[in-house]
Amino acid sequence: MVSDPLPDNLSYACSLFPSIAHVCRRIGINRQQFNKYLAGSVRPSRHNMRKICDFFGVTEAELLAETPRFAELISLRRRAGTEQDHSPLGPTLMRLNQFSTPLDRYCGAYFRYFFSYSNPGQIIRSFALLTRRDGYYLWKNIEREQITSGGARDVFKYEGIAFYLGERINVVENECLLSSSITQMMLYPSYAAGIDYLLGIQTGGPLKRGRKPAASRVLLDYLGQNIDSRRALGQCGLFKPEDLDPRIVELVRNEMPPGATVFEVEQL
Repeated sequence: MVSDPLPDNLSYACSLFPSIAHVCRRIGINRQQFNKYLAGSVRPSRHNMRKICDFFGVTEAELLAETPRFAELISLRRRAGTEQDHSPLGPTLMRLNQFSTPLDRYCGAYFRYFFSYSNPGQIIRSFALLTRRDGYYLWKNIEREQITSGGARDVFKYEGIAFYLGERINVVENECLLSSSITQMMLYPSYAAGIDYLLGIQTGGPLKRGRKPAASRVLLDYLGQNIDSRRALGQCGLFKPEDLDPRIVELVRNEMPPGATVFEVEQL
C-alpha cells in the first residue's frame, strides 16, 4: 500500500515558518484540525486544500507529490526567489508578511475619509479596495478631487500592501501615477462580529500644495465585498464638512487635547 505523502509534505512546508501555530493563523485553519492533517488521520476538504496550496504557493498535485520531489520543488522556488530579488526590500516584505495575521475578513471595498492635505477645510471621500493575491494583501485607493478648468476631475491612484501586525492594521501605499508620494495608515482592527468603521492615523503630504509632511485622522467605512465599484467611485470627491454625516466629520476632525505632546487617536 502506497503511503500518503501529504502529512510529510505539510510538515516540511511548516518547518520553513516560525511555528505550526503561525501557519494555522496565516492560513485561517483551526490548529486541532490542522494537526489531524499532519497526523494523516484526516484529509483537508477541497476548500481547505485550496487555502493550504495558496499559502505555500504550490498546486495540489505538487503538494501530493513524493516528499523528496516536493522538498526539491520548494527549495528551487525559494532559491529562485532569492536570486531574482537582490534588493533588501524583498526579504523585508516577506518577513513582515510571514508574521502578519490574516486580513481575509477585512477584504472588500471601503470609503476612506480624511481632511484633505491639499484643500484646507475640506474632507476627501475616496474609494479603496483590499484584496488577497498570492498570499499578500493588496491595497488600491482612488481619489477624485475638484473639477479642473478643462472640465475633468483630478484623479489620484494609489497602490500598496497591508499587514496586520501588533494588533494594528498597517497599510503602506504609493501614488502610482507620479510615484511622488507615500502614505502610511495605522488602523485599529474591528473586534465586532461585523466590520463598520476602522479608525486610525495616516501620515503623508500634499500633492499640490507644498511638501510639508503631515499627519491626520483617517476613517475607513466598510462597504462590503460585492458592490458596484463604478457607482461607489461616483460618490467620491471633496466635501465640505456640513455636507457629510456629522459622526464621520467628528471622527476625522484633527484636534489635540490641551497638554498633549503627540497626536493620538483613541479606539472606537
